[in-house]
Amino acid sequence: MRKLSHKPLPILVVDDEQDVLESFRLALLSGGLPAVTTCADGLKVMDILEQNREISVILLDLMMPKINGQDLLEQIIGAHPGIPVIVITAIDDLQTAVNCMRLGAFDYLVKPVEKHRLVSSVFRALEILELGRENRALKESFLNDSLNHPELFAPIVGRSTAILKLFKYIEAIAKSTEPVLISGETGVGKELFARAVHNASNPAGPFIAINVAGLDDQTFSDTLFGHRKGAFTGAESQRDGLIKTAEGGTLFLDEIGDLSLISQVKLLRLLQEQEYFPLGSDLPKKSTARILVATHCDLGKTVQDGSFRKDLFYRLQTHQICIPPLRKRKEDLPLLVDELLERAAKKLQINKPSYSNDLLAILLNYDFPGNIRELETLLFDCVSRSQGGRLSITTIHDRLTNTASSLSSARHDSQKDGLFDQFSVLPTLKEATQQLIKTALERANGNQSLAARFLGLSQPALSRRLNREKDRSATCHDDL
Repeated sequence: MRKLSHKPLPILVVDDEQDVLESFRLALLSGGLPAVTTCADGLKVMDILEQNREISVILLDLMMPKINGQDLLEQIIGAHPGIPVIVITAIDDLQTAVNCMRLGAFDYLVKPVEKHRLVSSVFRALEILELGRENRALKESFLNDSLNHPELFAPIVGRSTAILKLFKYIEAIAKSTEPVLISGETGVGKELFARAVHNASNPAGPFIAINVAGLDDQTFSDTLFGHRKGAFTGAESQRDGLIKTAEGGTLFLDEIGDLSLISQVKLLRLLQEQEYFPLGSDLPKKSTARILVATHCDLGKTVQDGSFRKDLFYRLQTHQICIPPLRKRKEDLPLLVDELLERAAKKLQINKPSYSNDLLAILLNYDFPGNIRELETLLFDCVSRSQGGRLSITTIHDRLTNTASSLSSARHDSQKDGLFDQFSVLPTLKEATQQLIKTALERANGNQSLAARFLGLSQPALSRRLNREKDRSATCHDDL
């Protein structure tokens, strides 16, 4: 049964028999629904709804002496269409059930009603209401350009459109208790976003993170669920797992795509039932921790190849945060560079080094396959060499060139395709050279010194080539 993120609002039970009202009230209370209001007079229902705008679900009997139940149902749906009405009656008649559903009833239950059936129907109605609240919150969030709590996202450096949309989405789902799937390439900062979700939900408990890649099933189960004394060889004392530690807070499972199939079954039960079994125990324990998971894998592909369970995959689809790679949010580079230089200088206990605009031009022309983590290590190394002076553009350019060359070699080693295999007719050497110079100048925003670095030339050599091209063009023009 799904755990509700909001405290259930009052449920109104309408029946002319007092013993039935009491029976339903006790069933709902024992089922975890403490707010129950009862009414024995159908004529008073509309007044109750006007006076108490917090009524969330109505349980309605059809056979009442003062008013016909179907007429009352029609009145309720007409005046309060957002309140689910569950019809409960002794009339076991298909046509009556069809009429009630056509009028807008949420469910139709025939007396006597089993407690589990009753509670389950009410919880489903409350879930529909909660999903509606979440959808409205999402719409309001995306219509509103500003963040309600920008301070929650201070650790995440970025103000690009893509990142701000994620911030607003996190604020919108903050109060939900459903799991969140965070995906993105290695180095994009998935744990930072997980912490932002945790902080936005203002939990009573802590944020607990664990990387589950490579854990066998017993280690996974023992780490998360804990064990009783004597559960296995070496279990000399009881151990509380991380779910217990994260009680009232958030449990973040990183690299969920690498979890074994056996462990996936246990995680699915935890998500669906909010309960788990410590090793060596036959008694389930309830979990109050919100579950966040992260992966760099394409889970859709892992489902297709059979290494990830389809039911768990769909269970994780409720809320999704897809973090874009750095190459798709390069407008954040200036902010990131300043912040990472500041951090590096602080760690090294030196002054923050200065840099020229050429640095940003070089970085903007590199794809950063390792994302922000790669940028951070690059700048830290360069700051350590600067000794608090000016960053060396040559050092940065050479390091990126070497990295790109290594990655390119690795790709060519694994693929037979060559650089020019896409061309049916090869360009001439002159055409290729002209296009290469043109592209380098475009990427360098017309800066010949920077373009020369991209091409592995000196600036005078590039200048001579450009002058020769101008002379040829002028000669051709004069001939005409």
